[in-house]
Amino acid sequence: MDEIDPPLAPRKPMKIRKSEGTTPTERLLAELCERSFLKLWSYPNPFKDDGNELCDLLVVFENEVFIFFDREADLPETPTKDPQVSWDRWRRKVIDRQLVTARGAERYIRGGRRIFLDARQLNPFPLNVDAGNLKVHKIIVAHGAKEACTAFSDENVYGSLAITYSDDPGDSALPFMLNLDKADPIHVFDSHNLPIVLGELDTIFEFSRYLDAKADAIARLDVISYCGEEDLLAHYFLNFDKEKNQHYIGLRDETVNGVHIEEGGWKGFIELPVYKNTKNENRISYMWDDLIQLTSKNAIEGRLMGDSDVFRGRSAILEMAKEPRFIRRVLARAMGQAIRNYPESVGPLSRNLSFMPSVRRDKGYVFLQLRAPQQMRDEPGYREKRSGILAIACAAAKNKFPHLTTIVGIGIDAPKFVEENSEDFILMYCADWPEERRKYYEEANKAWGFFQSPDLKMRVQTDTEFVQPSRSMPGECG
Repeated sequence: MDEIDPPLAPRKPMKIRKSEGTTPTERLLAELCERSFLKLWSYPNPFKDDGNELCDLLVVFENEVFIFFDREADLPETPTKDPQVSWDRWRRKVIDRQLVTARGAERYIRGGRRIFLDARQLNPFPLNVDAGNLKVHKIIVAHGAKEACTAFSDENVYGSLAITYSDDPGDSALPFMLNLDKADPIHVFDSHNLPIVLGELDTIFEFSRYLDAKADAIARLDVISYCGEEDLLAHYFLNFDKEKNQHYIGLRDETVNGVHIEEGGWKGFIELPVYKNTKNENRISYMWDDLIQLTSKNAIEGRLMGDSDVFRGRSAILEMAKEPRFIRRVLARAMGQAIRNYPESVGPLSRNLSFMPSVRRDKGYVFLQLRAPQQMRDEPGYREKRSGILAIACAAAKNKFPHLTTIVGIGIDAPKFVEENSEDFILMYCADWPEERRKYYEEANKAWGFFQSPDLKMRVQTDTEFVQPSRSMPGECG
């Protein structure tokens, strides 16, 4: 992996020793978060500088911080005492104490104090945390009340906790309902909806946007209540502002000052044909995640080649991880099509180049496949040569599309002709593109002719987050 313009001073690769969670529910949380937020940005059981645990899991992605607390206590399905008494005790232990702890963890992080991966403080937290520029999301995951919830009410479909945000937080008049403070909202998930939320919002982009939309609704409305986080998620998916190009929670009617989301919204949503079809269409998108995960794994294990330091934030895979799920679908499909379309009749040394879009108009991806003889691939400097060709291809994309300010290059050996492969990544910042640099790469590109073929074709593709079953999906983009 390489970073271009300007390079960071290389740091000696070192193995990162991550916890896997200390309890079964913590391990489940760690597994879900590592899948959704990817290996490089998700860390279970970090510690403070006094040797005490900071939280159960910490996700840091640029200036976004997600603090997770996982707590479990069994709430009897048939309590021996008044259900309200049992509920109040469970809530104080599992929820109320964690509300205080979560706010303390935020203060600790915003204070700029050091974070470690172990209680002995031998392994510092590997990611940069800019305490002066943070957006913090606090999340409590509460386990143990599901069976008691469903036993208490036949209308509770899944056993999820009902939640209200208002100016008057405190005890609720009914069991299994949380009344939380809207002035400093903390998100509460439970055993049922944790995998739903992290499974549906399984990129930093989607998860952050959902929590932002939720925080906006909580601040805008006097009261917002819902019977389960999954029902609120269905409401969010079904409301879309075309002008702002984003989902929202609540109503656009400014005269409405409160919203209640009824039970069963999620159950009905997942039965919609458009939902089922979208899940099927998204399967290819996880090829993109796999690329990021492989590089993240190599970085964590201290085996990442190149001069880029992914732990200091600026890297190709960080830019790749910013893409939402539906763009990953487009990118993975385009890469797969390019691999399949590599011509069989070309000579032993050839290349195939594709340009692919980002969710951001000023960012793009260059996908280079190189076919080289085995003898050339066995040479010691082959990876450096391939990376150099990739850099020329990225610069050629800038010269062809001047509006680009960020280009990510992905280079591999053409899969049609090799049994084993490796990946090169380049991150090229090119908002500043002096004339001498343009001319330099224009000259370097004469040997390759990237984006200069008279047969060059550009296809404009419009894609959507949710895919109607009747729509035929195009084979490639770019």
